[in-house]
Amino acid sequence: MSDIATIRRQLKIKTGVVKRLTKEVKVYEAEVEVLQKRLDKFIEESAEEWDIKNGRKVLEEGMKMIPDTQNRLSNYAKELVDIVGHAKQEPAFNGDADLAAAEDALKNAGFTS
Repeated sequence: MSDIATIRRQLKIKTGVVKRLTKEVKVYEAEVEVLQKRLDKFIEESAEEWDIKNGRKVLEEGMKMIPDTQNRLSNYAKELVDIVGHAKQEPAFNGDADLAAAEDALKNAGFTS
């Protein structure tokens, strides 16, 4: 992957994917928190059994999305770490905005380059 144009293109693509998946994980975590509070409220208020059962089902579905999204984020972040490593070896990327954006996306996702 020594072609600078290829590295730059992959930096932009993978950076965008890592940013999007980082946001998705945060959204799913917030959604699960809201769903858990709603279910707790149903249970506390002795709501209809159907409401409680449906609330549990929706909560479980939301919880399933978090590991899947985290796994995809981890895979793309690893790919981006590799690309960042290649870019750092190229003198053309010294002070490059795309490289900085990629490193920032990795940092926000909890990964290091």
